[in-house]
Amino acid sequence: MTTRKADAEHAVQPPAPQPTQHTQLTQHTQQSSTPETHLTPYARLPRRHHDRHIAHSTVDAFGQAHWLLTAREPGRGRGAMKPYDALVVTVDTDGRDHATELNALRARYPRIDALPDGGFVVADSRSRRSEQHVQVFDVLGRESWAFRVGDAVEDLLTDRAGRLWVGYFDEGVFGDDELSHPGLRSWSAGGEPLWAYKAAEGGSEIWDCYALNVAEESVWVCAYGDFTLLEVRPDGSVRQRANGTKAATALAVHQGRVTFLGGYGDDHDRLVDAELRHQEVRPYASGRLTGPDGAPLGRCRTVSRGPRIYVQEKPYTAWTVLDISAVGG
Repeated sequence: MTTRKADAEHAVQPPAPQPTQHTQLTQHTQQSSTPETHLTPYARLPRRHHDRHIAHSTVDAFGQAHWLLTAREPGRGRGAMKPYDALVVTVDTDGRDHATELNALRARYPRIDALPDGGFVVADSRSRRSEQHVQVFDVLGRESWAFRVGDAVEDLLTDRAGRLWVGYFDEGVFGDDELSHPGLRSWSAGGEPLWAYKAAEGGSEIWDCYALNVAEESVWVCAYGDFTLLEVRPDGSVRQRANGTKAATALAVHQGRVTFLGGYGDDHDRLVDAELRHQEVRPYASGRLTGPDGAPLGRCRTVSRGPRIYVQEKPYTAWTVLDISAVGG
């Protein structure tokens, strides 16, 4: 795998614009302290389901939270790849929950997302070229069809139109499955390839899709190696902006502004606010992201959707959110 080395020389440059509200939250303290932003509680898995194993969880394009639950952890070895049943628990934006039973899942390292028609797509992050490792289920939990999208799936996010956006990590990009080589692809929910990233001459390659944001219109990517911010427009064209913020694992975009979360080593909770210029991303403030109670943020799962970064810490029973459209800027 590509070695992700800490970039000790990176530093956020002094801003031209003023810091937004969320980077000013603790600037009344000593100047040497780091401004903190608190996450906001968003959705919680009902307690009656806490006895099950959480195989994966996500927040879909419409803001609904989903947990893929199994009786126990799926077998990891090739020989243990036996179909199993699962339950998807959905919590909508009003806090109401319902469950959908899925039968005969095959994914050992599942990634799940919801489709606009109420169905679900589940992909195995790792696969052989002979395996149909993506399963699509209808609203009743019945498998509709299966196909493959390539090995080493880092992120699987659906958009409001039902297209699947798949970002790959380095073992796929540099592996023997050509489907993964572009680093980012789009597929229909029926398995039809719709779009694949292709670097322009002299442009940035995607070697490992660190951060993927599937918004209502554009799709945003920040990838290893040079971390250029890529904007995939609705017509499939790609706009590149030079970016000095390294190793972000999530990002939010809103009205000419981008906020990056994450970095190497101790910077896993770093926030960087930046202005979207024509050809570059210009940082102007930085801080740290904390839990809703101000506790330090541990290693976590994230989902990026437009102006929101959804965050989930162990034991993965709750989602919290950073919404940059809800704070000043």
